[in-house]
Amino acid sequence: MYTFIGIIAGSICVILGFIMADGEVMILVQPAEYLIIFGSTLGIFLSSNGMKVMQQTMQQMKGLLKPELTKQHYLDVLKMMYELFSIARKEGLLGLESHVEHPEESEIFKNYPTFLANHHAVCFFTDTMKVILTGAVGPHDLSEMMEVDLETTNEEEVQPGESVQNVADALPAIGIVAAVLGIIITMGKIGGSASAIGHAVAAALVGTFLGVFLAYVVAGPLGRALLQRVRLNGQYMKCLSHALFSFARGESPITCIEFARRNIDPSVRPGFTELEQTVKGKKPA
Repeated sequence: MYTFIGIIAGSICVILGFIMADGEVMILVQPAEYLIIFGSTLGIFLSSNGMKVMQQTMQQMKGLLKPELTKQHYLDVLKMMYELFSIARKEGLLGLESHVEHPEESEIFKNYPTFLANHHAVCFFTDTMKVILTGAVGPHDLSEMMEVDLETTNEEEVQPGESVQNVADALPAIGIVAAVLGIIITMGKIGGSASAIGHAVAAALVGTFLGVFLAYVVAGPLGRALLQRVRLNGQYMKCLSHALFSFARGESPITCIEFARRNIDPSVRPGFTELEQTVKGKKPA
């Protein structure tokens, strides 16, 4: 959400500053320059990445409208895992089978909608739990398996952010191309009226402005925001993997979620006492 607020605020300030300097806004409306800039940008993106990455990029951009992970998100998932691991400790691994086979019907998972809403996290957690239930994979092999899963997913999820960042790097050059084409048109008007030549030069410079503006005010921040969101989501997944690895080694439920808690960024990491009170059903002080 704040990504788009920042882009809109920056755009408004640029336009207002131009108006305050006695600039005419309509001079910035140059359809030909816009066609060159946006058409080239779209062409570069599609030719470099393909339609699949384009669709993933649009999906991730929609995800930026959702709030970032907060301490409450982590408290919910830690408490959820504590409840599941406690069931396994009391009833054995078979007590978890119904929960991991049909998570959408599990009474435990239903209590944590923030976790259920994360389709990737649910699949990762339940698939890994199913492997643990088979008893055919050792803890260290399981850890390697989860690491491969997370690395493969991360490689795919960073593509949209990296692609947008590459477009941001190319936009100033695209703006120069648009400006050069405008200057070529201007040279054809040499000998005409000064106002016509001035208007042609201004139209050409709009291309340079658009390229630089879109690169540093729109595409650049957007690319970095996409990569940052992938990093935060990846940390959430690593939190799950650390807890699952500890569970596979036979650690106690509180020890499992403590391993997971230590993997969380300090800015959103629950304190040990806060987590302990939460899993015991007490209201944190």
